[in-house]
Amino acid sequence: MTDAFLALMDWHLVMLLVAGTGLGIVIGAIPGLTATMLIALTLPLTFHMEPVAAITLLIGEYVGGISGGLITAILLRMPGTPSSIVTTFDGYPMAQSGRAERAIALGIMASVAGGLVSWAFLAGMSPALAHLALQFGPWEYFMLVLMALLMLAALTQGSLVKGLLAAALGMAFALPGVDNSVGRARLTFDTDFLLSGFGLLPVLIGAFAISQILRDAAAPPMPNMPVPKGRLPVQAGDLRTHGPNMLRSSLIGTWIGLLPGIGGNIAALVSYTTAKQMSHEPEKFGTGHEAGVVAGETANNAAIGGALIPLITMGIPGSVTEAILIGALTIHQLQPGPLLFQNSPEIAYGIIAAYLLANVVMLVLMWGAVRWIAQLVRLPRAGLMGVILIFCVTGSYAVNSSFADVWVMIGFGLVGLGLEAARVPLGPFVIGFVLAPIAEEQLRASLMLADGNWLDVLHRPWALLFLALALVTLIWPPYAARMARRRART
Repeated sequence: MTDAFLALMDWHLVMLLVAGTGLGIVIGAIPGLTATMLIALTLPLTFHMEPVAAITLLIGEYVGGISGGLITAILLRMPGTPSSIVTTFDGYPMAQSGRAERAIALGIMASVAGGLVSWAFLAGMSPALAHLALQFGPWEYFMLVLMALLMLAALTQGSLVKGLLAAALGMAFALPGVDNSVGRARLTFDTDFLLSGFGLLPVLIGAFAISQILRDAAAPPMPNMPVPKGRLPVQAGDLRTHGPNMLRSSLIGTWIGLLPGIGGNIAALVSYTTAKQMSHEPEKFGTGHEAGVVAGETANNAAIGGALIPLITMGIPGSVTEAILIGALTIHQLQPGPLLFQNSPEIAYGIIAAYLLANVVMLVLMWGAVRWIAQLVRLPRAGLMGVILIFCVTGSYAVNSSFADVWVMIGFGLVGLGLEAARVPLGPFVIGFVLAPIAEEQLRASLMLADGNWLDVLHRPWALLFLALALVTLIWPPYAARMARRRART
C-alpha cells in the first residue's frame, strides 16, 4: 500500500488524477452526461498508457463524476447523475431559500466523508477477501456470477421480470463468436465480422453515450442556472452535528455498493429514508433540511468504494461503471479477481490508493472552483453533444480500426434507446453482457472436472451458499410485494 501511494506521487500520475477528477466533476454536473459515459468514451485513450496510469485516470473520473452531480441537483433540481436524485429533495429547497452555498458546502463535505469511510473498508477488506476467493473453484465462481446477475435483476429499480429480461438479453448478445471450448463458430450467420463477437467498447459506448445523445436531441433546452457567489460556509460544529448521520450513511452506502448492480442511487435513497426515520424532526425532510443533503451525498459516494471491493477481489462488477473498469483491466491484459493481488499488486493497491487521493483532489477542486464549474453548464447543448458524438465514433473505430464497430455502436445505441423507452433497465443488460463469458467458462470447467455430474455442486459449501442467496434474492421481491399488499388490505 505504501509503495502504491509513493508511486502515485509521480507528477505524471498526479496530473492524470487531477485531470480525470476535474473532467468527471464537469461531466457529472451536466444533466444527462454521466461518469459511466465519460469512462466509456475515455477508455480508448488509455490503450497505449501504462496500466497504473490508465486506472488512475479512470478512478479520478469515476469519483469526480459521482460528486459533480450535486451542483445541478441543488441549483436546478436537475441531478447531474442518477445517484444525485435524492440530493434534489432538500438541496433545491435550500437553494430556493437563499442557502445554495450552504447546501453545496454540506454536499461536498458529505461526499468526502463517504469516500473516506468506504476507502477504509476497501483497504481493509479487499486483501482478506482476495485471499478467501483464492480457495474458490469453478463451481463457486459460476454460482457467484449467477448470484450477481439475479441480485442485479431483482434489486434494480423496476420490475423483476424486466430486470431478468435485460440480463438475459445482454447474455444473448455475448454468445456470437467462437466457442472457445470446442473451437467452433456459433451464431455468426456466416459472417467473418461476428467471429470475434460484439466488442465490449462499442457496446458500452452505444448503450450509454449514443442512446443518451438520441434522447437529448428531443429534450427541451436547459434553463440558465444561478451561480453561487459567496463563500462555501462550513462551521466548526458541522462535523459534530452531522457526524453520526455521515457515519451511518457511509456504512449504508458501502454495504449497498457491495451488492452487484445496485448503484449509488439506491444507496442514497435507503440512506435518506433511514435518516428520516431516525430523525427527531422527520417532517423537515423534503423542505430544505440539511440532514437530507448529507445523507444522500454521503451514501452515493460511499457506494463507489463498496462497489470496488468485489471488482478487485472477485472480478465481479458492483455497478455498470465497474463493468467498464473490468474492460479497462482486460484491455491491459489484467485479470480482475483474487490473483490480481498476487500477479499485479501494483494495480490492485494502485486502485485503492487512487480512490483515496481522488477524493482529496475532488474536495480541493470542488471547494475552490465550484462557481466556475457551474458556469460550464451554460455551454451550448448542441455543440457539446456534437463533440461527444465525435468522441464516440473515434473511440469505437480505434479499437480495431474497423467501421464495423461503429455500426455496432450505433446499433446498440438504438437497442439502449429502445430498452429505456420500454422502461427496461440498462444496468442488467450491460452487466449480463460482461458476465456471460465468465459464467459460461466457469460452468464448462465445473462440468468437465465433475465428468458432467451436476450433483457435484452439492459437495461445494460456498457454491451452495451463493446458490441459496441467489434463490432468496429471486424469491424475496415478489414475496415482499405480496406481503405489502396484504398489509395494505388489512
